[in-house]
Amino acid sequence: MLVPEIALTPQLEALVQHRFPGTHTVSLHSGLAEAERLEHWRAACSGRARIVLGTRLAVFAPLPELGLIVVDEEQDSSFKQGEGFRYSARDLAVVRARQRGVPVVLASATPALETYHNAVSGRYTLLTLSSRIGAPPPRIACIDTRGDKLSDGLSERLLAALRERVAGGEQALVFINRRGYAPVLMCRSCGWVSGCQRCSARLVLHLPERRLRCHHCGHVSPPPAACPGCGNPDLAPIGHGTQRVEEALARLLPQARVLRIDRDTTRRRRAWHTMRQRIQEREVDILVGTQILAKGHDFPHLNLVGVLNADSQLYSSDFRAAERLFALLTQVAGRAGRGGTRGEVLIQTEFPHHPLYAALRSQDYRAFADDALAERRQAGFPPFVHQALLRS
Repeated sequence: MLVPEIALTPQLEALVQHRFPGTHTVSLHSGLAEAERLEHWRAACSGRARIVLGTRLAVFAPLPELGLIVVDEEQDSSFKQGEGFRYSARDLAVVRARQRGVPVVLASATPALETYHNAVSGRYTLLTLSSRIGAPPPRIACIDTRGDKLSDGLSERLLAALRERVAGGEQALVFINRRGYAPVLMCRSCGWVSGCQRCSARLVLHLPERRLRCHHCGHVSPPPAACPGCGNPDLAPIGHGTQRVEEALARLLPQARVLRIDRDTTRRRRAWHTMRQRIQEREVDILVGTQILAKGHDFPHLNLVGVLNADSQLYSSDFRAAERLFALLTQVAGRAGRGGTRGEVLIQTEFPHHPLYAALRSQDYRAFADDALAERRQAGFPPFVHQALLRS
């Protein structure tokens, strides 16, 4: 069983062990110590382990009696290894299943358009769940932010909804897919922006550690005392990241207990385990997080999700941007209302009538996918053609 993120494995391990209490189960992912990973690998190779759970590297586990492969959230880009030995764990799972003559299940609420096209064209078998398991679907609404005065990126309607949920003893999630304090540091006098010296990306301001970090190549430098272009000492952070939203919520909702969850706060070993325990024990009122929190987590008391800065992906030149945004928003919406209370999802946007948001509000993946496939066919993009990237 493959999942896209290491953070999902503890929850999956607990679920599988509960359902199959007498079955030897092991996990395989890069978060394990080398000795532990080797022990689990040997258990899989010998056949002692009957169920193997893991991230993309687990697709290579040499199970002698392999009978089934399950790829959860199969559309997720985390299944692709982009450095060193490059591969797609989802595609390798399909190849391994075909070679061994066993079924492979590609599971997703928002399948990759290539997978969906294979299913509707008859190459794959399409199985559909007609309703959400154990709870009704959440209510999804858009907050039109055009002309609205925001408080550090937060609309008054979203703040009011957060206050109401916190006062009622419920939990909420504020989702912004940008870690750090602000996406860029800028000089308002000459227009200088904090660009990376090693690549073409922008350096993101991380305020607590007073560092500018490139989230693409890893370059780190201290913020300049003055503008390198004109010498102006008044440099301003532009935009919002998880650190800035966390700071704003602590100021605007002082009664709420706020916890930030992103790659920076979960870097230490067992940090995520401790955070997850705090959430389960209801020691946290509001979570602020990136896509780490969007996938697969089950928090029964979390009934409100607020989404900030979703529109940024609509400006991307990547032809898959809309597909990925729809999948991401559907995933994060799925965190709301997994207990007895129907969830609510509020998406701040300047384009509330965009077809993507219309399909999302009606939770109609098929309508979105059919329209996107028609555009792909006209433009000559995958899955109707093959693409290859050649690098020297």
